[in-house]
Amino acid sequence: MALAEAGPARVVRSGQKDELYRSGLRSGAGAALHGLAGAKKWLEWRREIELLSDVAYFVLTTLSGYQTLGEEYVNIVQVDSTKKRVPSFLRRAVFISLHTVVPYCLEKGLLHLEHELQLEADGARTLQSNPALGLSSRTLIRNWIQRQVRELTEQQKKTLLQIVYVLKQSFPLLHRLHLAVFYIHGTFYHLSKRIAGIRYLRFGGLQEDQSIRSSYKFLGIISLFHLLLTIGVQMYSFKQKQRARQEWKLHRSLVPQKNMTKEKATGRHSRCTLCLEERRHTTATPCGHLFCWECITEWCNTRTECPLCREKFHPQKLIYLRHYQM
Repeated sequence: MALAEAGPARVVRSGQKDELYRSGLRSGAGAALHGLAGAKKWLEWRREIELLSDVAYFVLTTLSGYQTLGEEYVNIVQVDSTKKRVPSFLRRAVFISLHTVVPYCLEKGLLHLEHELQLEADGARTLQSNPALGLSSRTLIRNWIQRQVRELTEQQKKTLLQIVYVLKQSFPLLHRLHLAVFYIHGTFYHLSKRIAGIRYLRFGGLQEDQSIRSSYKFLGIISLFHLLLTIGVQMYSFKQKQRARQEWKLHRSLVPQKNMTKEKATGRHSRCTLCLEERRHTTATPCGHLFCWECITEWCNTRTECPLCREKFHPQKLIYLRHYQM
């Protein structure tokens, strides 16, 4: 059977098909956890469940030496940089780690670091749990980050907070840059495969038309220009975002203490039904139900409906109640 290098169209279709199956697996696992443990545990464990689902998918396919469902769909196989052998077990394990575990660790690490730096900048700590931090917010990793942050000077903390912000903005831009390079050259759809040196060969089917490759190259050039424009806009608005962040911190520091006392006196009516704790930064949905700002925005990342009445709404319709006293 003749083998030839897979074109970008096949690789893209394979990636899209794999993402479809992975999304279904993540959704099913999340729904099972939500039904068994409730909304609060689902919010805490959501990212970990998604990570385990992705790892399970690739362990059962790539690491075991089989094609993924997407690769089987378009008749392509993985090979190493020599294009003569299938990737070694170590190379496949490195790819899976870079594709699933490393992004999760980077996301959580930056989230914890930013959270600690903001708490230090506010000059006060709170034991209120943040659902976005998940289970690992109480792990040794966060304790280690807390110790390191305490040893920094105020200027170092401000500088590090800006670096964290820049890194969080840079990762999506790096992904878009890599995608544009893929459109132009037609190899390594994922950055993790580029680092691991995993390529694709096709077998069977018709050879891709040269016009398709030309279209992808044109798309890559357009993507590069759009990326440069996006970087320029973000650099221009960086100071405005920093000013907005400072205003938000000032507002939080000026919330009257009597509001918190009055909320505690109202009992269960002041509790968020997602985290089951006293509401912080009360936010209303279009249907009138009240939640913590952090809880409802995290909920809206996966479901655009009210957790209580299931009414559909856009996250942009959430209303933050600045001076709510009940």
